[in-house]
Amino acid sequence: MCLAIPGKIKSIELQYNGAVRVASVLFGGITKKASLEMLPDAEVGDYVLVHVGVAISKVDEEEAQKSFKYLEELGELGELDDVDNYLP
Repeated sequence: MCLAIPGKIKSIELQYNGAVRVASVLFGGITKKASLEMLPDAEVGDYVLVHVGVAISKVDEEEAQKSFKYLEELGELGELDDVDNYLP
């Protein structure tokens, strides 16, 4: 099953000669990189849903925490190790 995982943007940098905005996103205690190309207005501190290394929508903090807790209870967070494989 493919899921979007909620996380908080900790920092944003430009990569690939300034062509791509990439965020460091905190998922519980795990930090991964995610492209912000679908969310040009995303800022540090925003909560986003990340699917295969791409932030696809913003969510509020309460919803992000509920979703993350639910996914953790279901054991669906093991795939976080694969996120870096899907970055542009």
